[in-house]
Amino acid sequence: MASSEYNPTISEKKPRPLYVKKPSGKLLNYRQWFGYFLVIVFLIMPFIKINGEPFLLFNIIERKFVIFGTVFWPQDLHIFVFGMLIGLVFIVLFTVVYGRVWCGWACPQTIFLELIFRKIEYWIEGDANQQRKRDNGPNTSEKVFKKTLKHVIYFIISFFISNLFLAYVIGVDALYEIITEPISQHIGGLVSMIVFTFLFYGVFAFVREIVCTHICPYGRLQGVLLDDQSLVVAYNYQRGEPRGKIKKGSEQQELGDCIDCTLCVQVCPTGIDIRDGLQLECVNCTACIDACDSVMEKINRPKRLIGFYSSKQIDENTNEKNTTRIIAYSIVLVILLAIFGWLILSRSEVGGTLLRAKGTSYQINQAEGTVSNLYNLELINKSNTELPFVLETEDPNFTIRLVNPREVLKPSETAQFSFFLISDTEDISTYKTDVRVKVISGERTLETLKTTFISPPGN
Repeated sequence: MASSEYNPTISEKKPRPLYVKKPSGKLLNYRQWFGYFLVIVFLIMPFIKINGEPFLLFNIIERKFVIFGTVFWPQDLHIFVFGMLIGLVFIVLFTVVYGRVWCGWACPQTIFLELIFRKIEYWIEGDANQQRKRDNGPNTSEKVFKKTLKHVIYFIISFFISNLFLAYVIGVDALYEIITEPISQHIGGLVSMIVFTFLFYGVFAFVREIVCTHICPYGRLQGVLLDDQSLVVAYNYQRGEPRGKIKKGSEQQELGDCIDCTLCVQVCPTGIDIRDGLQLECVNCTACIDACDSVMEKINRPKRLIGFYSSKQIDENTNEKNTTRIIAYSIVLVILLAIFGWLILSRSEVGGTLLRAKGTSYQINQAEGTVSNLYNLELINKSNTELPFVLETEDPNFTIRLVNPREVLKPSETAQFSFFLISDTEDISTYKTDVRVKVISGERTLETLKTTFISPPGN
């Protein structure tokens, strides 16, 4: 009898290559619509620009990151760290509640493999039985032609994907320069294209489900993230066992609903038998649900012998779900996303670093009765527009005198300059005084920087 107990181990070694029967059904249609929508989003996002910046960019080389058209620099590290923490909590809570739905419905590896590369394979070589028969047969001209055509198309698509991937790393404009300008000027870019093309080609043509079952760390995390209330694709053994074939003229009352047709195994993209219990390799793609439902319809049995269940539901033979936990965790997920969105939208347009000039102390001007400190200031314009600015202090007892005056920050510019903080000696009462310097553009305060002013007290 099958069990709903989670088995966080790799199942017995599967034959390679794995021949997957072409799936069909309502859930597949939903998954295809959602998957192709994500493919379109992936294709167009590098070309979408907001105020001259790409919608998404992860330029590790120049340490420039763009999210929703907003530029992030190393000075915004705290936002990225918090975003990573939110992402980690999001993954944990999402998996605890909904299992590995991400893997089967939204992961780029699954989407490209199942909705593009596998479709091409079915179109050229036919369904699983035809592929198996051809691979085990002699090397005919037809076989060579079909195999060559398939892999040529695979390689072309992989080249296209690698270029799109680079567009997310270096930007569309830089990618266009690599494509149109002489190769000698972009050897590094050409090498990157070739490496990523062969990487994607190898993954989608040969490695395939091994990425999900052996390489991806998220799949292995399920062993510690899932519990008996997590909703996962599971086989209801209470209803399906004991399994057996339907025979005409014989009583089938002692048998369960599963007729052991093995269609659920044949359509599984990772080659597991869902009836053996929950397994690490299951990506919740729902192909087995569609296959089983089609059989249940034919034999006049209720659908969802395989469906989204928690192990607690199956063990206790109940349809009740812990909706309270699902709602509570979902609310937490929404709140986390809202916090991260607020961090992005409320981020300052200007980042700055204010430090006392090395090797300097205070300077006293006896003639004017003032004391001054010298500072070095670095400002970075994180926006896509020019920003006119002035420096002011919150304390009216201090004034600022720029050594190398600047009035405008260009888009994405990093400017370094020095200035003196000056105060009347009679206004200083302590050796160290906290001072706040504001960067003001128009009527807006873009950034407030803190520093310390030193001077002998009692002057």
